[in-house]
Formats: sequence, structure tokens, C-alpha cells
Amino acid sequence: MKSSYGYLSGYKKPKGITAQTNCLRELFPGIGYADEKLVEQSFPAKAEGWFAIPRWEKFASTYGEAVQRVLDAVKKTRKGKFQNFREGQLGAEYLRQHVKTARVFQMIGDQQKNHDILVVPCQFGILHRGKSVRRACEVMSSSEFGLGAFAVGIMLLTHPERLQHYDDLWVDCAGDEYSSVAGGSFGFAPGFHFYVGKVKFAARWSDSAYAHDGSASAFWQ
Repeated sequence: MKSSYGYLSGYKKPKGITAQTNCLRELFPGIGYADEKLVEQSFPAKAEGWFAIPRWEKFASTYGEAVQRVLDAVKKTRKGKFQNFREGQLGAEYLRQHVKTARVFQMIGDQQKNHDILVVPCQFGILHRGKSVRRACEVMSSSEFGLGAFAVGIMLLTHPERLQHYDDLWVDCAGDEYSSVAGGSFGFAPGFHFYVGKVKFAARWSDSAYAHDGSASAFWQ
């Protein structure tokens, strides 16, 4: 689907990795450090730059609980201007990581041993704007993978300017799969939207394409 939505509110590229990690340590005391020397390397052409993404296991014992902590932080930093349409529905029977995303993050974690925060080249959605989540995943190269609600939420915490206006490109979380009925088909994907002056967290059909949306992704080098 043709789309002209983009980064309206001022986001252009990621902040320096030190600024990102400092922000995360302020929001989540106890989180450690990243291998910041990695940013001296070149990043893939389709990436926008380097992002700091903690290991979700440092936040909670389950992925859903880790996502909830991030959503709570988004609500706090947005001074309550946040709505979770999936409140109480983030358990394993509703939300899970895409197999490829979980596998690649494991490999990145193995590479960046002894660091709580991983340094990952990402793009914030514009590369796949107008595509359904399913289609975005189909056209990703073998070295590209979708980002889930945990990673995208973290990126919004370190870059709040990315989503401030209704006409900003909304962010699909192609690295997660969601079931609207506990234990049913995981045919939905979560995403972050903005309207009525608030950031909204919801889940929609993975097969549906919206001009307003684009899937965030990362790259494995």
C-alpha cells in the first residue's frame, strides 16, 4: 500500500549510544552497560543507526512481564498520556516473540557477552511503511528481523520524539505474535499508535496493511 507517512515530529536518527544507555539507567535503575565501542563499526545501509536495547531477561522472568514494565515506563514518561488496549493480556497465552526474532537476539546476546544492554542497528518503521506485518516479514532479508513490543517500547523511551503526533508513522511490532483469544491463533501483531493526544498500545491483524503503519526491524551482522 502506498504511504507518505514518515517521521513528522522531529526524529531523524538515533541519539548517541551513551545518551541512550544513560536514559535507560535513569528509567530502570540497576541495568548495566553496553559495549559502546560497537558503534565504531559501520551499520547496514537500511538501518538508521545504533540503538540500545536491553536484554528483556534483565527486566522480568517472562517476556510479557518485561513488556509490561516497559509499557508502565512509557505511561509514566508520557505523564499518563498512554492507553494499553491489551491491559492484563500480555501472558504467554497472548503474546510471544517471533521465532526468528528470539533466535537472532540470542545470537546477538552471545556476541555481546557480559553486557546488559545490547547495541543493535535498527530502523523505526519507515522501511516497511504501508506493508502488513506479514508482508514486511516476508520481504525482510535473512539478516533482518522484526522488533517486538519490548524493543520498540525501549526505543520510544529513548526517543520520545518519534511518536508525538497523529500524522507520525505508527510502529508495528513485527517481532512479536499476538493471540486476541488466549490460546488461539497468533494472527495478530502489537503496535504503538498515536491519536487523541495519547500513545496507544494495541494489536491488529498481521495480514492487514495500513498506510499509517510501518514495521520496525533490526539487522544482524
